[in-house]
Amino acid sequence: MAVTVTDNEPGDVVDPSEVSSPRSWRRAFADLAQGWRQRPLWGYLGWQDIKQRYRRSVLGPLWISISMGVIALGLGILYSALFQISLATFLPHVAVGLLIWNFVSGCILEGSEVFIANEGLIKFLPAPLSLHIYRLVWRQTLFFLHNLVVWVVLMVVFPHPLGFSSLLAVPAFALLAVNGAWVAILAGILATRFRDIPPIIASVTQLVFYLTPIVWSVDILSDNPAARERAQLVELNPVFHFVEIVRQPLLGQEIVGRYWLVTGVITVVGWTAALVCLRNYRSRVAYWV
Repeated sequence: MAVTVTDNEPGDVVDPSEVSSPRSWRRAFADLAQGWRQRPLWGYLGWQDIKQRYRRSVLGPLWISISMGVIALGLGILYSALFQISLATFLPHVAVGLLIWNFVSGCILEGSEVFIANEGLIKFLPAPLSLHIYRLVWRQTLFFLHNLVVWVVLMVVFPHPLGFSSLLAVPAFALLAVNGAWVAILAGILATRFRDIPPIIASVTQLVFYLTPIVWSVDILSDNPAARERAQLVELNPVFHFVEIVRQPLLGQEIVGRYWLVTGVITVVGWTAALVCLRNYRSRVAYWV
């Protein structure tokens, strides 16, 4: 007699149709819940990923902040001279933009290979798929926190009018992390099925970097009457809104409400698509890898 393995807890009332079918909303949500309950495991693994990367290094994870600081300094000096903008204004703009972009690009690029890279664990470890997603987002969060050292230094060297609105950076980053999770789920499952997806995502991500005001500013185009209307096209870039909801409070700038509205809509739509994908193809990932 065949035995069906389910995700049910003792005492649960189970719909027979969901037991027989691997495609069920209950199993999709159970995967996310079980992965979240394993926080000690993916928290430890995420921290070990960073330690392993800088093993036998004198400065260790501080290289994360040093490398980003050097890149931000070089780009800030170069583009502030090209655009004829004060370095005290433009360098923090570039540095914080890179800080946020590194998190975004990390979730996208590593998310597209999150299941492929964990092939051995997926095949031989009975763990929910979301565990690998949480591990990825946690690792990128640690990178982000390390890089915040650069922001602290810049705020000391180039003081900005920070106030209580700066605390909005915390929920803004939380919203960013929530979106990083659904991006990793969606990209990870698609890339596992179609192996051409990761290089395509890498190329598109590089293009998005240049289309997002990281090393340039929308204000520069807005001040030019000939380019003012074209500057508004940047609002069609979804990454722009996520960058701004974090960068504005960190730099003490005026908070624009429509950026939060757009990111909220993207969050709902993105998680809906990710949950549908997780529901339909979660059980097939182990075969695809």
